[in-house]
Amino acid sequence: MRFSTCGKGAMMAMQQPAQHPIGLYFKVWGLLFVLSALSYSVDYMALQGMLRWSLIVIFMVLKAGLIVAVFMHMMWERLALIYAILLPPLALLVLMLLMLLESDYTHLSRLTYFSGG
Repeated sequence: MRFSTCGKGAMMAMQQPAQHPIGLYFKVWGLLFVLSALSYSVDYMALQGMLRWSLIVIFMVLKAGLIVAVFMHMMWERLALIYAILLPPLALLVLMLLMLLESDYTHLSRLTYFSGG
């Protein structure tokens, strides 16, 4: 009768899921709290215009990235799964930037050709 060639330590490692230190979660919670405070301070300081919205979006993306990376355990996943999650939003962002450039061109051409006078 033939048994597995894995040692006892390897068998234990295969049976038990990886445990992440709780300190990591506390640090991420603290960082999320700081990012939320910074996001609220943008409103408190009454910033206006593109600065306001870019800061809000930057803080939002940082918080979402932390949540996905740590709490959804994407930091420890395979590269293929990370690409499956991250590449579609990045492709959409590139397409949105291209649409923004095209909208400026369309707006300027309409002003040029359809303005009266």
